[in-house]
Amino acid sequence: QVQLVESGGGLVQAGGSLRLSCAASDGTFSTYALGWFRQAPGKEREFVVGISWSGAVTHSADSVKGRYTIHRDNAKNTMFLQMDSLKPEDTAVYYCAATNTGWAHPDRVVRHRNEYDYWGQGTQVTVSS
Repeated sequence: QVQLVESGGGLVQAGGSLRLSCAASDGTFSTYALGWFRQAPGKEREFVVGISWSGAVTHSADSVKGRYTIHRDNAKNTMFLQMDSLKPEDTAVYYCAATNTGWAHPDRVVRHRNEYDYWGQGTQVTVSS
């Protein structure tokens, strides 16, 4: 069982930056693919960026490519999302998620929310214009 805790959300002006963290409060990230999703009011939860458990492979949604960077520190069971050049349309609750892809798939990135087994409680990101 993995429990996820996000932190780092807040209010920022357009063009600014924020860094989100996701930590495993119980368990380990060792063979877990990780991802960030977001949900704006009235919209479905959408994939933002994901990373394989090896950390070698990432995949980003087109809307955030070149602006968001994901990385992980497996020794500290922590994942980070660096968000730069933020836009008002990035405003949403951001969730981290984890799923065990096993030792045989170190470079697999999971993009579909239904494939994730564990979720954090979410952290609000608000970008003002």
